[in-house]
Amino acid sequence: MIIRIMGEGQYRAPEALCEELNEIDNRIVALVTEGKNEEFRTELAKLISRIKEKGEAIGTEEIMESDIIVPPEDLSLEEARDIFKGSGIFED
Repeated sequence: MIIRIMGEGQYRAPEALCEELNEIDNRIVALVTEGKNEEFRTELAKLISRIKEKGEAIGTEEIMESDIIVPPEDLSLEEARDIFKGSGIFED
C-alpha cells in the first residue's frame, strides 16, 4: 500500500503495518468524535511516526498514486472532524 503524508512524501507500507495503522486510525476517530484534542494529537503523531519508521520511503523521482493520504501533524481538531469519521482513513 502506498501512503502519502501530506507535505512530507510517500511511503510503501507492508500489510502488517497497515493493520497497526488501522488500529491507530480507529482510536483517532473515537478521540475526534469525543473532542479529545490532546489525545487526538498524540495519536496522529504516533500514526505519522509509525509510517516513517516502518514504511519504506519512496523517492521524489518516483511518481505513484497514493492509496491513503494522511493529513499533516498540525491538523486541527476541527479539520480532523471532516477526515476522521466513520471508519477513518484506513478501511476496516
